[in-house]
Amino acid sequence: MGYLCTMYKRKLPPALNCGLDLVGEVLYGKWKIRLLYFIHTGHKRPSELHRKIPDASRRVLNIQLKELEEHELISKTIYPQVPLKVEYDLTGWGQSLIPLIHALGEWGDAYQDRLRWVIEKRLGRQMS
Repeated sequence: MGYLCTMYKRKLPPALNCGLDLVGEVLYGKWKIRLLYFIHTGHKRPSELHRKIPDASRRVLNIQLKELEEHELISKTIYPQVPLKVEYDLTGWGQSLIPLIHALGEWGDAYQDRLRWVIEKRLGRQMS
């Protein structure tokens, strides 16, 4: 006997009271910012994105790509050929996030030692 796989259903509605709530709702997801960045740098095929983010399962990447598409940050083009070819591109709105993603990356680079230390401390590990 089979079973139906259902998507996660929220117990509480999202808080959409301010800009930070709205941004968090659209960008929440472990791989979304990386996906946007890699699509921006020319990695458009799902297989290319998976190679760039090997720690993520294909299923999770596909879910997050679908959410980015639903939020109109990326567009998906399906080429009718055999085998099927799929490519993602940033929309103009998605492109507007790239300077912010660059700024976050630069901040992370500038403070990487401290960030690594506080993350390791929180996880109860000693940095080597």
